[in-house]
Formats: sequence, structure tokens, C-alpha cells
Amino acid sequence: MSNTQPGEALRLAVIISSVREGRFGPVPGEWFAGEARQREDLVVDVIDLAEHDLPAALSNEPSPETAETLAAISPRLEQADAYVVVTPEYNHSFPASLKHLIDWHYTQWRAKPVGFVSYGGLAGGLRAVEQLRPIFAELHAVTVRDAVSFHSAWEQFGEDGRPKDEQGPANAAKVLLDQLAWWGTTLREGRAKNPYQA
Repeated sequence: MSNTQPGEALRLAVIISSVREGRFGPVPGEWFAGEARQREDLVVDVIDLAEHDLPAALSNEPSPETAETLAAISPRLEQADAYVVVTPEYNHSFPASLKHLIDWHYTQWRAKPVGFVSYGGLAGGLRAVEQLRPIFAELHAVTVRDAVSFHSAWEQFGEDGRPKDEQGPANAAKVLLDQLAWWGTTLREGRAKNPYQA
């Protein structure tokens, strides 16, 4: 479990899940991380899966390469008090790279909140989000209700990497971050008083 002490700023891991060549994910991901960094109650860690190549096959004895990758990423997930997954929608679902990350970890997610920033075409990635909710529930995580969604995302951002409509996305980000802060604080205090048993 997280070793963050009650009263300290929450550790928020922002996970950029797409690893495709020419991907758009870092644009909304870095923008959202910037919004989160403006808050005094959060410490932000951006985890870009393009920098951590996890294979699909699970093993009790991972290869040396996989073990090295896990050593670089698992402690960061463990230390986090809350997560935001930045995901596109591929064929009505989410990227395989994200499923690999989820499946290689189990206890790290327990009794912690997960929020979503999605992007895509007309659906804005929301179908990917709806598929992720039951997966995180199986891992004993709590997904927050509201998400940030960018429909026709490539048209929504300027060359500076910021949304052309600043107010709408900023308001949505605030709602999501407020929910994560409440759940993150409440669940962290709960884990400290009574360690979660799954």
C-alpha cells in the first residue's frame, strides 16, 4: 500500500496508455497533468507506457527484461494514492498496452480511486472507459463517476498543446480532480486505519 501519510498531498499517477507510432495521447495527457499540477493537494507522476514495454504473456518468473520494466514501473503504481488513465478508443475498446499494465499488477490498485481522460472520434473514447470500469472493479479499485472526454480530439487542441476551448475542459478536469481528491483522501485514511483485505 501507499506509504503516504495522512494530511500529505495525494500522489496522482497519470497513465498515458497509447504506444502507437504517431499517437495523440501525450497531448491530452500532458495537458491534464498540467491541470493537476496547479493543485496544492496533488503530486503528479506521469507514467507513459511508451517508455515501459510490458509483454502480454504473464509469468510467475518474468524474463529479465520484463523484471527490469516492472522494477521501474511497479513502485510508482504502488506509491500512488490515485490514478488517471488517459486512453483512446481502439475498436470500441482500450489499448492492449493498458491491459498489459493492468494484468501485470494487482495489489497496487486496491482500494484506490481511478479516473479517466478519454479521446477519440465522435464517441470521445467513452466506450473504452466503460470497458475499463468493470476491470478496475475486479481489482478492488473505485472508479469515479465523471470523466474528461475529447470528441474529435484532434480538432480540439491547438498547436500549443492546449484545448482551443479552455473553459469547458478545465471545468471537467476540476470536477474529476475534486472527485479523485475526495476518494483518494478518504480511501487513504481508510487503508491507514484498517488495511484493506481482498
